[in-house]
Amino acid sequence: MQLQQKILRLLVIAGAAMLFSSPAAYAKNFKMALGDAQGGTQWELGTKFVELFKAKTGGKHDIKMFPNGQLGSEQDTVNDASIGTLDFSVLAINNITPFSPTVGTFTLPYVIQSLDEAVMLTQGDVGKELTDNTLRDAGVRIIGWAYSGFRVLTNSKKPIKTPEDLKGVIVRVPKNEIMIATYQSWGINPTPMAWSETFTALQQKVVDGQDNPYITVHAMKFYEVQKYITNIRYIFSLEPLIISESVFQSQSDDVKQAILDAGLEATKHSAKYLAETEDSIRKELSEKGMEISDPADKEKAWIEKATKEVWPKYYDSIGGKDKLDRVLKLLGRG
Repeated sequence: MQLQQKILRLLVIAGAAMLFSSPAAYAKNFKMALGDAQGGTQWELGTKFVELFKAKTGGKHDIKMFPNGQLGSEQDTVNDASIGTLDFSVLAINNITPFSPTVGTFTLPYVIQSLDEAVMLTQGDVGKELTDNTLRDAGVRIIGWAYSGFRVLTNSKKPIKTPEDLKGVIVRVPKNEIMIATYQSWGINPTPMAWSETFTALQQKVVDGQDNPYITVHAMKFYEVQKYITNIRYIFSLEPLIISESVFQSQSDDVKQAILDAGLEATKHSAKYLAETEDSIRKELSEKGMEISDPADKEKAWIEKATKEVWPKYYDSIGGKDKLDRVLKLLGRG
């Protein structure tokens, strides 16, 4: 983050408590940005959080949700929250990584291999450390997590079983170094593209494919422009709910606690929601004509290429190889 932005953020935090201490400013309608459309896990987490927060504050506060990137790109919302011009945002974790690189631990390919592992890491000491780092680096506080499942690969050209099958397929990825490097390890150069442009690019055949969780594929109606799904499991998609630290610090102690408690409860709801709905959404996508297949040989070639070529490149940015070793040991793979 640029020095100017950091200075502005500090000034906002310093003055916020004084601004919001007046009785007239106590009742507030907050804004929450969401990158995804209504109906996905971002919407589910946000809706539950709003419901819980309103109940815990006796209806004194409300939050209006703005889905589908109405308030800007996901990375833009991190900037806006950092300087205090946006209250809340729910976004893919890969869009926080540029601001706080250690969070990239959770986006390294094939680190998280199940919902249980995702919950354990985000809710344990590792998650707390990365939350603290994000607060320090970006001026935003992670208060909740949406669990969206594995990012499966979709495309409009052909069934894909092996990394070699990717040749000739143009795949859209977020503007995230780790995800770009992962596809490069599989032998292609993916096309970095803003999320807001993705559906149109798929529709117009500017790109052939993309990867996202089943729930996102369904919510964004990608079945209208994509035919094939490959069940790769290289990234378990985590979508944190963040609050501007200046906004958080400007609240009374009771409201701060309501925010934290609502975030924790909404996080638990998100895990339950994924477990209960993913299978039915996968079935519905199949009924809509999408052909679903598994990678060849239990994904062995995909895993070997990605872990050997990508992991070492990002040891430094995540805080050292020992950080990853610690995570793998916690998961029983160290």
